[in-house]
Amino acid sequence: MITLPQAISLQALRQKIGNRLKFRLDLPGFSSLQRKLIIPYVLLTLVLATVGVYVVTRLVTTTIRERFVNQIYEAARVAADVVVRQERTHLENLRLMAYTQGVGDSLKEKDIPRLEALLLPLALNSGIETVSVVDLAGTELLTLGLDPASGQYLRAQGTDLSAYPLVANILQAAQDEQGDKFVGLVETNFGPGLFTSSAVLDGQGSLAGVLLVGTRLDSLLDGIKAQALADLVLFDQSLAMLATTLPAEQAGYEALVEAARLASAHSASQTNDIQLSKRDYQVTFTPFKARQEQLGWMGVILPSSYVVAAEATSRNTFSLIFTFGTLGVIVIGLVLSQNIARPILKLRNFTQEVAAGNLEQQVDLARSDEIGELADAFDVMTLRLRERTREAERLYAEAVQRNRELVETNQQLRTTQMQLVQSEKLAAVGQLTAGIVHDVKNPLTVIKGMAELMLTEGELPVDVVDEITLIRDSALKANTILSDLLTFARQSTPDLTERDMCETVEAALRLTAFPLRKAHIQVTKQLPGVPVMMVYDNQQIEQVLVNLITNAVQAMPDGGQLHVSLAQKGGMVSIAVQDTGTGIPAENINRIFDPFFTTKPEGEGTGLGLSVGYGIISNHHGRIEVESTPGEGTTFTILLPAGHSGDRER
Repeated sequence: MITLPQAISLQALRQKIGNRLKFRLDLPGFSSLQRKLIIPYVLLTLVLATVGVYVVTRLVTTTIRERFVNQIYEAARVAADVVVRQERTHLENLRLMAYTQGVGDSLKEKDIPRLEALLLPLALNSGIETVSVVDLAGTELLTLGLDPASGQYLRAQGTDLSAYPLVANILQAAQDEQGDKFVGLVETNFGPGLFTSSAVLDGQGSLAGVLLVGTRLDSLLDGIKAQALADLVLFDQSLAMLATTLPAEQAGYEALVEAARLASAHSASQTNDIQLSKRDYQVTFTPFKARQEQLGWMGVILPSSYVVAAEATSRNTFSLIFTFGTLGVIVIGLVLSQNIARPILKLRNFTQEVAAGNLEQQVDLARSDEIGELADAFDVMTLRLRERTREAERLYAEAVQRNRELVETNQQLRTTQMQLVQSEKLAAVGQLTAGIVHDVKNPLTVIKGMAELMLTEGELPVDVVDEITLIRDSALKANTILSDLLTFARQSTPDLTERDMCETVEAALRLTAFPLRKAHIQVTKQLPGVPVMMVYDNQQIEQVLVNLITNAVQAMPDGGQLHVSLAQKGGMVSIAVQDTGTGIPAENINRIFDPFFTTKPEGEGTGLGLSVGYGIISNHHGRIEVESTPGEGTTFTILLPAGHSGDRER
């Protein structure tokens, strides 16, 4: 039986249904639907009475004013955070401008056109409202100020700014705990602004002047108001009003000044009731600071009229409670009707899904009435269907997997059978060769020796010398063939050592470099950038690679391309030798590894090279694969297990 996650077992479902039936029998005369209709109305009456008393005695009379005070303090905190972010933006813009190439030298040379050309694009891109450049005498060389009416930058110059501390401190090379940057309030043609100053150095690292970046106070306060959702007013240290977001026609600013004076006298923020234009407000003043330096006092203003109105509404609370109570009864009636209709619709959709074949679902209605019992019955039904369906799917998957494994096994069996046939061929030829090579090679040696002896005795006729030379060469060729046969018959056990296969491939290419160049063959290779360490017989594998490359050269008499690649994938290492030669006919593919089979012209090969290579690779527990297209080329691929020392028997 398959275990289904989050599925309810049959026994659990039956237990749940039994408990529900027992509960219904314990309370005769009251069905579940009746309880669901009556109990909510009783609870609604109790809740409404409790909530009405609580609202009148607690919420309306106390929490509204507390929330108002919290709101005004939160607005003050937001205002302070906005000032800090604006100061950080000034510093970023100052660094960008001060370190712009050419600014320092232009300031030192008082090259105003070049300063404007360098600073104006930066001001436009960064949205800077005001930027000023001051020389070492404290005189304003150039000021670019954004006109709020036209949206264009206006230019000014010639003002003496040396009296401002944020300029004088830099000219005097002063520093504070925050570093060499200073802030201050500066009066401009567009009204007062918050400025941050920085020193500007020339190309030799000497002080060239002062750079100031600023934001108009009215613009700054408008941004704070958008985030704090409150009106603001800003006073300097002498309690002179600098800017405000209140309407210009607002009357009663004396009350704001008095509240600011009280705040400055206590050196702390406090909330005060004030009246502006015959409207009640509450204001709290906090120190206006930048870079830990107090520049003035900022007031956060909120109307307090709604607090009085909220307290007055408590007199009408009971009448509103009854009104909302009636609406609540209507809403509850609608909810109850939906509480009955929706489960039935859900059951209908569920049965349609099951009929369509979708069994991976459950009703899961957490109800203790008749509808819940019906849903449980549907869950039992779909659970049984799901279990039987999954069992059938499991059996089908097992059958498919077994068929796939059977196909793979048959493929491996065919491969093993072909290797066994080839091994039997090689073994038969090896036994035959071992029996005749010794007896045939000795007479050939005698014939070769006698022919050479006869050639050294006296003067012989030319035709006799030619015939004796032919006898000697034929004996030498036969002796070479017998030596190849003897090598084939005596395939020795590989001398396995751990080496880098990349070095062996490189060595084989070096040994065949001359015939490759002579045949005008372009060689490309693709080797890994790291050593490929394996356990193998270096001399034997090199012999196989040299033979494959030599065969490729002979297959490209008019030149061509040879590609040698080495790759490691999984537990195997593959060496591919690919040529663009004449190719091998399809009818000869299965015979090329047979001993003495060759497609080369008579006298150019014995047909043992690939057979010997096949035996060497087999002794290394590998295999050789070949793919060839007549007229396009051939690819021989050597596959060897990528084992290290101790992985295979030596």
